[in-house]
Amino acid sequence: MRPEAVAAMTAELTAVGNPSSLHASGRRARRVVEESRESIAAALGVSAGDVVFTSGGTEADNLAVKGLYRARRAADPRRTRVLASAVEHHAVLDPVEHLGEREGADVTWLAVDELGRLRLDVLEKELDAAPGATALVTVMWANNEVGTTQPIADIAALCAEHGVPLHTDAVQALGHLDVDAATVDSLAVSAHKVGGPHGVGALVLRRGLAVEPLLHGGGQERDVRSGTLDAPAIAGFAAAVRASRDDLAERTARVRRLRDHLVDRVTAEIDGVTRNGDPRDNLPGIAHLSFAGCAGDALLLLLDAAGIECSRGSACSAGVPRPSHVLLAMGLDPVTAMGSLRFSLGHTSADSDVDRLLEVLPGAVARARRAGPAR
Repeated sequence: MRPEAVAAMTAELTAVGNPSSLHASGRRARRVVEESRESIAAALGVSAGDVVFTSGGTEADNLAVKGLYRARRAADPRRTRVLASAVEHHAVLDPVEHLGEREGADVTWLAVDELGRLRLDVLEKELDAAPGATALVTVMWANNEVGTTQPIADIAALCAEHGVPLHTDAVQALGHLDVDAATVDSLAVSAHKVGGPHGVGALVLRRGLAVEPLLHGGGQERDVRSGTLDAPAIAGFAAAVRASRDDLAERTARVRRLRDHLVDRVTAEIDGVTRNGDPRDNLPGIAHLSFAGCAGDALLLLLDAAGIECSRGSACSAGVPRPSHVLLAMGLDPVTAMGSLRFSLGHTSADSDVDRLLEVLPGAVARARRAGPAR
């Protein structure tokens, strides 16, 4: 967590007050929540009333995907189609699959190219195929595994032309790119990706867009997401968003320099290493590399023993011995996909971190290759 977020959150942890109560303590907590909402909304370029607080990105994505589909289908039973990119995070992928398996949705997975970018011609063809039958389109702003960013403005324009709402999972993008939430109809973000606390996030939802709630109860958050609001966590969330906005240009330039140095050195000094994702339009802090001839899990554990923490894919899918659906959608074969790792850099990363990786990686790769590739 960023120091600013820790300070804001801890300042509220000993305070009493339910933000929905009318007494003095409740009004004080409500002020904390609403000032935080205004701060987050300003950073995202929307009105405060568009921000609906949730328990994190996963809940926000579920609320958008399921809630939009159900509301749109209820308004017009013909709207059964859901269009989603083939490289979505499981927080979107699984709800979409649920709609297809349990609620009769006609799901189409939109193809991406070898860089992980959505093919706009594919999206336009699908939107033209069944006018009036599409409930929603969902395309992530930036991929959490390979770092590729999507042409969200172009995607939004196509969706608007066809009168279809666009949801985007911007969990990975917030704090690392200039995110204008007004571009889309709904957008999911999470505090811990910008140095805030775990367990809090938001769905930015355009006013007037009908969404069926997942949680029913006290009617908080525009009657879209019931439940007592966590004022301390929300205060920490807002502080982290402000801090990440204030140092965005300087920080991302520094992190991108570190990342590019890492990629250049590794690909030049170790044979059989390829970089995955878009080399131009990408998140500044992600380096996704494939190591020919070795299993990613073996290499990960060897690096972990040397004090280097990295990932074979989404942390939410850790421990699942199967190739990444993102890499398969990009055209990688399963063996290559299983021999890939993601190295992530953030606001605390330094030259010494990259130097340590470069020091231990060649030996770890050699040992992993002796063990052979994943099967």
